[in-house]
Amino acid sequence: MRKKNLFVISALALTVSTLMAPLTANAALPITVSNQSVPSLAPMLEQVTPAVVSIAIEGKQVSKQHVPDAYRFFFGPDFPTEQVQERPFRGLGSGVIIDANKGYIVTNQHVINNADKIMVQLYDGHEVTAKLIGSDKSSDIALLQIDTPKKLTAIKLANSDKLRVGDFAIAIGNPFGLGQTVTSGIVSALGRSGLNLENIENFIQTDAAINSGNSGGALIKLNGELIGINTAILAPDKGNVGIGFAIPSNMVNNLTAQIIKFGQVRRGTLGVQGRELTAELAQTFGYDTNQGAFVNQVMPNSAAQKAGLKAGDIIIAVNDDPIRSFSELRAKVATLGAGKTLTLKAMRNGKLQQFTVTLSASADNLVNADDLHSSLSGAQFSNTTVNGKAHGVEVTQLTKGSLAARSGLLKGDIIIGLNRLAINNLGQLRKALAHPPKVIALEIQRSNNVLYLIIR
Repeated sequence: MRKKNLFVISALALTVSTLMAPLTANAALPITVSNQSVPSLAPMLEQVTPAVVSIAIEGKQVSKQHVPDAYRFFFGPDFPTEQVQERPFRGLGSGVIIDANKGYIVTNQHVINNADKIMVQLYDGHEVTAKLIGSDKSSDIALLQIDTPKKLTAIKLANSDKLRVGDFAIAIGNPFGLGQTVTSGIVSALGRSGLNLENIENFIQTDAAINSGNSGGALIKLNGELIGINTAILAPDKGNVGIGFAIPSNMVNNLTAQIIKFGQVRRGTLGVQGRELTAELAQTFGYDTNQGAFVNQVMPNSAAQKAGLKAGDIIIAVNDDPIRSFSELRAKVATLGAGKTLTLKAMRNGKLQQFTVTLSASADNLVNADDLHSSLSGAQFSNTTVNGKAHGVEVTQLTKGSLAARSGLLKGDIIIGLNRLAINNLGQLRKALAHPPKVIALEIQRSNNVLYLIIR
């Protein structure tokens, strides 16, 4: 699995360990051995482990090497300045079935990055090819889908905002390709950030043994509900030291819902700049704890300004869920999605204030057409909706004289079809152009008219 620097391996894997703290009767399901009641996680795990799968990928890694100028001297100025090499690679990871009826599986984006083929191995050993529905690099989430006659088992998602430090946690995954492995521990910390792993960080920290290959696996509660997707470990020596990190289930739920609906994450933005709150800063602004997000600046015409937020406010809750840091606020806002309305609680001059905010769309939601098809170069696209439902892909930016402009596209055009295939979102357009036909007929809605543009 691809490794990431900064002490951290982005692949989390689980190794077998024993539960060190005593369990209460409510914490585990008891079984009887030799007429004695013995606490065991086995009954719960028998219900949950079929929902955790192993993922194997195949792909090609493209590398470019500069050709020395001497080659151009001997072979002429037309000799290429770069050599492109393709090297096949394979990778292993884990995934979690979150919808048994539709075959949806969530994993990490880095698990399937650059994959040409994705194979999912179910708990019973059955293998099936998966297709990528969508992914988000900033939050390291990817959504796959499989189609199989096999009866699937899904994990129920818990409310990760209700977690407490000290709650028991069990990790399930595929460490080092050994096969499904279960380890146990506790929630060591919440709201971890600053690891320089991904752009959006709001991790659950756990001491459940995790090792390379466990990325995309499940972190669950004692009742079998999913509290997080294992993503990284702190590993100076590339081994487990009891510090692992998982993406909270509430973030996973928000992100996958957007991918299913729009084919991508529609990131929301509040429009504030801020910093972590220190005890000294809190005292200066009439607040008696360092839990919260300090607002340095409110951007003009932003969602925050429209709601009435001001510089110097200390945001302490989102939708009644406590905010521990500015990083946690940023992660929650970014994953809730554009257009979402939420309630913020903030301290201002020592008094509690409440604000209702409708999140704006982030510039990250724009997609460069170059990433979709070379003939559309010069355009930027974003999803558009009508009455809350996905309704095509809008041309939001267009460079004058570009290939996209010369093909007849105009700013404000909405792509609703391609070669008689309905296009509702960017995910569908990306999929349709993954292996483009020789002739592309784009069905365009322009004001109240519908027309076709032919692109070669």
